[in-house]
Amino acid sequence: MRGEATILHADVDAFYASVEQRDDPRLRGRPVIVGGGVVLAASYEAQAFGVRTPMGGARARRLCPQAIVVTPRMSAYSEASKALFEVFENTSPLVEGLSIDEAFLDVGGLRRIAGSPREIAARLRRDVLEEVGLPITVGVARTKFLAKVASGVAKPDGLLVVPPREELAFLHPLPVERLWGVGAVTAGKLHDQGITTVGEVARLAEARLISMLGRASGRHLHALAHNHDLRPVETRRRRRSMGAQRAVGWGPKSPEGLDATLVALVDRLGQRLRKAHRVCRTVALRLRFDDLSRATRSHTLWEATGRTRTILAAARGLLAGALPMIRSRGCTLVGVTLTNLAPDDAIQLALPFDRGRGASLDTTLDAVKDRFGSDAITRAVLLGRRQGLSVPLLPD
Repeated sequence: MRGEATILHADVDAFYASVEQRDDPRLRGRPVIVGGGVVLAASYEAQAFGVRTPMGGARARRLCPQAIVVTPRMSAYSEASKALFEVFENTSPLVEGLSIDEAFLDVGGLRRIAGSPREIAARLRRDVLEEVGLPITVGVARTKFLAKVASGVAKPDGLLVVPPREELAFLHPLPVERLWGVGAVTAGKLHDQGITTVGEVARLAEARLISMLGRASGRHLHALAHNHDLRPVETRRRRRSMGAQRAVGWGPKSPEGLDATLVALVDRLGQRLRKAHRVCRTVALRLRFDDLSRATRSHTLWEATGRTRTILAAARGLLAGALPMIRSRGCTLVGVTLTNLAPDDAIQLALPFDRGRGASLDTTLDAVKDRFGSDAITRAVLLGRRQGLSVPLLPD
């Protein structure tokens, strides 16, 4: 690793809610919830009452009855993201976007022309506030992992630099949930062993962690607990996966309704996949149940594809297998993720070489939607159904 903390992790505070407060002065300093049925974002004033994403809207309003609920404005968030990344790219030539409101920046080598990493980070925060009108938190460290942890600790609207000599002193007292890859399940396994802090993870032998969590997770957490992270900031890094999800609310769900939701998600993903000139090998179905627990089921295809029909068939098979779980545990969210992505010009053709009518149909539908809008043509099963919000995304 480099000798100086030169990696910045910049993350806008409560992005959607901050955009709403920026654009409507009446909302500033007040608890704001974006989204009615499901909380898409909550201002820090609302978070103080326990409102979180993706909490149900009814529960959020019980926790914070004085909250102001606003309808999402995806076009406004997209424009704010574009302006934000212009500031990032004017700050450093090495920018790796993580989402529409956060990125890593490598400022190593800029000291002579732009100052120290702390000075660059302070200027970045000022520029984002002045040019975009949003509060942003920045963490600075030698590794991407620790820079992201630092920004999380510094929120909201803060700046935290972790000097190399103080890295482990800063990291080890933190809860294990601060480690990348530690969700509710992994945290539960660690807590069952009396392990609650990063320092306690660091004191375990790698072999012990592997026996507890499996080879990949054990090695990963052992490295992070010692701040071993050699990943560079990668510009123009293409997505390793594409996903879409939709909250379906509480209450009974019919198989037909869930299938319609799945169709809408796969149609959207198929168009994105082809527009990016990618193909996928693996289709994953993600579910969230009434108790907020989650499950993921996946299927790997025998050859990479960009055809909606093939992807939908795999997703429907996964949904059919998950229906018993849904009947017993309910379902509040359905998501589809396409992984094992590759360029579409690298497909090894299989016999027969003719791709058939399915590919031609996809191409025609994509052309119609590109020219006249995504609502210009749709499946009969989706008529009269709300398709959900199109969330702004980084380029695929």
